[in-house]
Amino acid sequence: MDPGRRALISGRKSPPRRDITSPRRDPNTRITKPTRPIQNRPPTSAAQTYLSQDEQSERFVADEDKFVLKQSKKKADIRVRDGRAKPIDFLAFNLRYIDTDRDVFDEDDADAEIDVPAPGAVIEALKESELEELNAEITSYHTLETNARNREYWTALRTLAADRKQKLKPMAPEQRAVSSVTSDVDNILGPKTFEQLEKLEGQIKAKLRSDEVMDTDYWEQLLKSLMVFKAKARLKGNYEAIKESRIALLKDLNPEKSKALADPESATRLASIGSRDDTAQVAPSAKQSVAVVPSPSTSNPPPGTARFAMTGNEDFSQATKALYEREVARGISENEEIFTAEETVASGAKPQWADKYRPRKPRYFNRVQMGYEWNKYNQTHYDHDNPPPKVVQGYKFNIFYPDLIDKIKAPTFKIIREHGRRRGESFAPAGEEDTCLIRFIAGPPYEDIAFRIVDREWDYSAKKDRGFKSSFDKGILQLHFQFKKIYYRK
Repeated sequence: MDPGRRALISGRKSPPRRDITSPRRDPNTRITKPTRPIQNRPPTSAAQTYLSQDEQSERFVADEDKFVLKQSKKKADIRVRDGRAKPIDFLAFNLRYIDTDRDVFDEDDADAEIDVPAPGAVIEALKESELEELNAEITSYHTLETNARNREYWTALRTLAADRKQKLKPMAPEQRAVSSVTSDVDNILGPKTFEQLEKLEGQIKAKLRSDEVMDTDYWEQLLKSLMVFKAKARLKGNYEAIKESRIALLKDLNPEKSKALADPESATRLASIGSRDDTAQVAPSAKQSVAVVPSPSTSNPPPGTARFAMTGNEDFSQATKALYEREVARGISENEEIFTAEETVASGAKPQWADKYRPRKPRYFNRVQMGYEWNKYNQTHYDHDNPPPKVVQGYKFNIFYPDLIDKIKAPTFKIIREHGRRRGESFAPAGEEDTCLIRFIAGPPYEDIAFRIVDREWDYSAKKDRGFKSSFDKGILQLHFQFKKIYYRK
């Protein structure tokens, strides 16, 4: 039967007539093309340019910061080339050799010929007022920089500038205590690399977070010093990269100078002094400092700490060092000062044990207690707003003997009054006080040591924190005393 008729009888529509020239469609053998993946069409230009007001502001500020930073670096280069550079210009000029974000059109091959002082030498040459200005300029560069390496460079410089500024300020009592162990801290942290310092930083922080009994003040101060040495180590690494980049540029321009920079001795000399024309424009006070950078061994120690310089026969054993650092970590109160009035001990015959043990001077950390005396005269002529001069009120001696051969026999002390003066007698002119020597005596391998103190009557009462104390424990001889106060009664 005809299919159309059959469909008509069954009530269905007749199938459409097939074109005999068209291909035969078989649903069982139909081949279809794979569906094309939907590709992310690029947004229209309108969608690309549409930004919210906050995003537009952020982009504008970022572009403006980038422009200001670029102009600042250009101005620094120009001032260095013209010989009128400021300290911040030298620091920015040094960075150009490792700055990956620098515009290639701003480069000038002849700039590699210019010698500028090393970043550390620039900072060491400045006075306190100049360091304040430099710190503000470094902060500006640090804020504008987006390159991580450049930001680390400016962060290290800011740390060194702050440390230098702190050293130039008059020292507070607790800072005078810390300054006396500067050489010890330098010996501990100086030779370490940046990675070793980071590891040590983690250990110190973990120690401070723990419940362990320790000298917290000492470890916190050591952590502060460690941050400065980390900045120095990072800056040293940056400067090595700067030097290598400069040597590579000079190989074609000036091979002789390139070889001179590659030579360690010449590189050190160039880094410390720079060229005469360029370093002459650092701050006036910086000329001598940049030209000759004193080594730690030849520089003058801080006021009041000359005694702590290392000498030939002084005891610097590890045990003494540990005791000394622990005592220094206790700090100094407001009414105390470091006491270093050491006197030469009249040495008679050579001790019998000198051939068997090397004689050495004990280390010490002494404090002198100062205060006001409100006697009738001072009450009449002074008040709390205009106090009288401070006078000596007592001493705290801490002498370190950790390596005594005979540990059972404790060190002793004795008072020596000169010129036949006896206790209670006074040979001093009016308005002055008599002095005497206090001599500390110990067995081998320690020599005797003496100090000149005010000769007044001691207060032997056991008052808390300020009473008399004489003890020898764990290698430390402690002698703390104050003078008796004289009260005038009507």
